[in-house]
Amino acid sequence: MTIRQPGQKTKTGAIPKWGRPFALATALLFLISALFPVAAALSRDTSSFPTWWGALDVGLAFVLAIMTFVIYGLAHGKVSHPIEETTYHAYRILIHGIFVLVAAFLLLGDRIHWINGLPGIGWRAWLLFYILPEWLAITRKETG
Repeated sequence: MTIRQPGQKTKTGAIPKWGRPFALATALLFLISALFPVAAALSRDTSSFPTWWGALDVGLAFVLAIMTFVIYGLAHGKVSHPIEETTYHAYRILIHGIFVLVAAFLLLGDRIHWINGLPGIGWRAWLLFYILPEWLAITRKETG
C-alpha cells in the first residue's frame, strides 16, 4: 500500500459504474468463502465432506483473489484522507478478531481443529486488511 503524504493529491479518475456492484459482490464472495475454513475447523472429520468441497473452497478462494486484484487496480491511488481515517477506525475494530481467536483457542482449543481452519482464516483476514482502503474507495458514495 502506498502511503500518501499530507497534502498529496489522490489520483483522479472515475471508477467505472460497475465498480461498486463488483466490490459488493466481492464482499459477498468473501463472506461465503470464509465459511469454508470455519466449517473445516469446526468439523471433527473433514474426510466426511463431499469430494467437491475442497475444490469449491479453492476455486472460490482463487476467484476472490482475482476480484481483489481488480478492486486494487480500480482504486489504487484513489484513497482519500477521509477513507484513510475510516480504514483506521475499521482496523481498530477488526484487530479485536485476533483477540477473539486467542480466546477461542484458550477456551475451545480441544474442540476446534485449528490446522484445518487457521490457514484459510488467516489469509482471508490478511486479504481483508490489505484491500480495505481500496474497497472503501469504491463503495463509499462521495458527497460533494
